[in-house]
Amino acid sequence: MHDVRVTPISPEAADGDLCARPFPEQEYLDRLGAVQARMTERSLSSLIVADPANLYYLTGYNAWSFYMPQCLIVPVDGDCHLFTRAMDAAGAHYTAFLPTDRIHGYPDQLVNRPDAHPFDWIAARALEIGVLTDDVGGYVGAEFDAHFFSVRSYLSLRSALKTAALVDSNELVNWVRVRKSPLERAMLHSAGRIAQRVMEIALGELEPGRRQCDVVAEIQHAQALGAQQLGGDYPAIVPMLPTGETAGTPHLTWSDLPLRRGEATTVELAGVFHRYHAPLARTVVLGKAPRRLVDCAEATSEGMAAVLEKLRPGTRTCDVHREFAETIGKYGLTKESRIGYSIGIGYPPDWGERTVSLRPGDETVIEENMAFHVILGMWMDGWGYETSESLLIGPDGPDLLTDIPRGLTIKA
Repeated sequence: MHDVRVTPISPEAADGDLCARPFPEQEYLDRLGAVQARMTERSLSSLIVADPANLYYLTGYNAWSFYMPQCLIVPVDGDCHLFTRAMDAAGAHYTAFLPTDRIHGYPDQLVNRPDAHPFDWIAARALEIGVLTDDVGGYVGAEFDAHFFSVRSYLSLRSALKTAALVDSNELVNWVRVRKSPLERAMLHSAGRIAQRVMEIALGELEPGRRQCDVVAEIQHAQALGAQQLGGDYPAIVPMLPTGETAGTPHLTWSDLPLRRGEATTVELAGVFHRYHAPLARTVVLGKAPRRLVDCAEATSEGMAAVLEKLRPGTRTCDVHREFAETIGKYGLTKESRIGYSIGIGYPPDWGERTVSLRPGDETVIEENMAFHVILGMWMDGWGYETSESLLIGPDGPDLLTDIPRGLTIKA
């Protein structure tokens, strides 16, 4: 079992202007150390990481290659190894901090075949070099719920491991990511500056008669352009622009229909810097706002203020949700879905970390240096209101990543 030959990148190129790696090597080593400590607690001999956000977090690897099988295998002791399609292995030298001999490319003949799978090759190669072990009584963790870890990937690994148990990692790496380092916090603040600029442009572009797609074109241009000499990145989720009756439904994108006077539009987007996301949502009405929308916006703004006051180290996330529910409940409003979640690195199809949620039953204790998107979507029958804030938890409470006025934006 041998790697497909790839052209290595010289150390001079890897450390020079071609390199898109945003963190020093020690940052990655610290993250890997934290993951291996969690693996020891879980008695895992190896961990198979398939979530592209986690690959980026642990190595810096950044490419649109996640639609094909790929993974990082982390042993409980020793060095991790990255496994990708051969044509992507060369690109890994530009972004991942790993040396050439720890980046492995499987042959293209394994792509999209019914009788073979890339993880057949990955498992065999990993066992050969010892980064994966098949010991009696051993446990190998894998990201069973990662978006790009397929059933066939699982079956290939299960077939390769004759004696060791293949178990769910339960988002082990995601939970390590929850508390942000100083360098990560700086990334989020930069993403926030981009988000602010993008939302300012979005609010300015919403006018009666403009097609929704034209507004989104300006949003996407602004996302890539960035702000304050910060280059923007592509978001894990495209801009969402539910309008009119569809404003009562979340997660709709846009159409080529014109915006109409008297209708409300909810805008949800993100500023992205080196894959770190700062999502942001606001609601705009063109012309006179219906009384029910104004009342909902005022109650929700009061609820946001209550949430921001409660979001402090030592508070449980379920208690934050209860504070919001009680506040809007005074106005006869309810909200069944969660009101926020942890954020950081994002890749399609999601910018959430899939760990902490602000909802009933989640008893996670909020800690300093966590990051959240507080998203208050009030989706009604045929109409809706949405507002959100991205923030970092500081020693005394939330540090907002943007400074866009809250409340309903009315454009006469």
